[in-house]
Amino acid sequence: MRGSRWVALVALLALASIVALALGVIPLSPRALWLALNGDGDQTAATIVRTLRLPRTLLAMLVGAGLGISGAALQGALRNTLAEPYLLGVSGGAAVGAVLAVGAGVSIALLPVASFAGSAMAVALTLYVAHASGTRGDPRVLIMGGVVVGAFANAAIMILLANQSANTVRGALWWMMGSVGDATMGNVVVLAGYIAVGGAALIVWARELDVLALGDEAAAGLGVEVDRAMRRIFLAASMLAAATVAAAGLVGFVGLVVPHLARMIGARRHRPMIVASALVGAILVVVADVIARTVLPPSELPLGAVTAMLGVPFFLARLRKIA
Repeated sequence: MRGSRWVALVALLALASIVALALGVIPLSPRALWLALNGDGDQTAATIVRTLRLPRTLLAMLVGAGLGISGAALQGALRNTLAEPYLLGVSGGAAVGAVLAVGAGVSIALLPVASFAGSAMAVALTLYVAHASGTRGDPRVLIMGGVVVGAFANAAIMILLANQSANTVRGALWWMMGSVGDATMGNVVVLAGYIAVGGAALIVWARELDVLALGDEAAAGLGVEVDRAMRRIFLAASMLAAATVAAAGLVGFVGLVVPHLARMIGARRHRPMIVASALVGAILVVVADVIARTVLPPSELPLGAVTAMLGVPFFLARLRKIA
């Protein structure tokens, strides 16, 4: 990718973040926003920006970055441009793990670990279904397997919530639809740690993704241990997706759309694609969150619903090309 395109991505992310901090039920001018960020000026505005909007915007950025990286890695490892955490059942499995952990009273720092365990089981089950059919590389079979696993995960969550109070069920359903409305700096720090570890690992393994894109036999001929490389890439991608689920619930289709956008702006090899996907994903989710909380004020739309409205037409267009 050209240097000018990297600069443009960073500038777009900065602009989206400023818009997210400024817009809301109480809109702020650029000067009022600057004063609020520094703790000066009107104290109500300062509290809104620093306590509510800043953590929310940072969390949206991290969720988008994590899902973008995860989607790019899964698409590269599977050589399947329709692969992404939500459609492969990874996010649904992570949600089951998170619900179980919350019921067991697990701390917020360990919640992504429980989500990761659920996501790892989900992706293993999806791949097993595809492998049993003898067509593991067929994108349609993978999607069908992911849909089945995701439906099973949703059913499991409903069973887990069956005897809970109405408020608990309402809160869980809202969380399952995706939201960064409950963001705190604690959530931001925890998610940032998981994304830093998982993202760094995938950047290091990006060369293996480039080789895997040539096919299993070619990759093995070039010295890559295919099964080992696939396992660790799946685990790292699942960890990223699980961490975002633990922080913001189910936010679908980001991992599908973002890698395609990264390719459209010139990312070809997986190392720049992973970094570009992180930036594009951050921009997309920040913009989606702004739409979710400003289109019908003072009500708020689920973040996952907004990303689905953007992602489903894209998915159908890609599926039509493959079919």
